[in-house]
Order: sequence, then C-alpha cells, then structure tokens
Amino acid sequence: MSYDLRAVIADGEALHSAAGDLSAARLAPIGQGLSLMPMTNALFDSVAEGSDVGTLGFWRLPGGFDKTLAAWSAGGPVAYVEAEYFGGVGEQRAAVWNGGSLVLGPLHLEEGEPFPPAGSPISQALRRLGVVAGAGEDEFSAVGLDLHRDGEAWIA
Repeated sequence: MSYDLRAVIADGEALHSAAGDLSAARLAPIGQGLSLMPMTNALFDSVAEGSDVGTLGFWRLPGGFDKTLAAWSAGGPVAYVEAEYFGGVGEQRAAVWNGGSLVLGPLHLEEGEPFPPAGSPISQALRRLGVVAGAGEDEFSAVGLDLHRDGEAWIA
C-alpha cells in the first residue's frame, strides 16, 4: 500500500481566505478546525515562480511559494507537509510558518529513520497548528490524515 501527501494545512477559515485568489486551489476540511490544500499539479504550476522546487528540501514546494506561506502566516500558523510511503517504508517532511517567519523546520525524516521522541515531522507541525492528540493516537491520525492514501483524493 502506498501513501502520498503534499499539502498546505492551516486553520480552515484562514486558509480559505488566504487561498481565495488561487483559482487552482482546492480545500478539504480535516479535523480540529483545520483544512488541507493539496499541492496538485495545477496548483503547483499556478504558483511556481520560474523554478520547479524551492530551497527548503521539499519534493513539491514550488520555488518562491515559501514566501506566500510566510505571508499567509501573518494571521496564524501555516504548515506545508509531505509524506510518501510504500509498504510502510517512507519519508516525511514538514515546516511551519507563523507571524511571517519560519518557526519549525524544515524537518525531514528519511527512509528507515525512527520517529524522534517529539513525533513525526507532520505530527510536530500539526501540534504547532494546535492539534491535540487523544490517548493512543498521534496528531496525524487525530485530524484524519490517515483517511485517504493520496493527497488528491481529499478533493475528488
């Protein structure tokens, strides 16, 4: 089984307002008042500023889009997350902007590395967005990111 996610995550109302000018943006509500905006090919193409990939080590964060995320974070934290797994083995990346600045990461968990005591990069990012995990779950499952195996399935 595979899992593939590349998305912006933030407060649902704030993300809807911030992404309102992006015709290629599609939002999906997830748990605890957050929304997810998958980095679809159409969105990537519409926001890339001449270069394919930015400098923060992500696979699909368009060049220059980190500045947009920083601007969006003026009103509250905004995360960009990536996860790719196949057969239970994979990688995660995450970063969080707040108040116009990068405040977490970029965090990278490479294939074969165990989760650090603070949790996976995506769980750490979600915690910065205010997600609270219940007993026996992490922040990733607390907001339901385990419900779809592909990022674009959120908007299908």
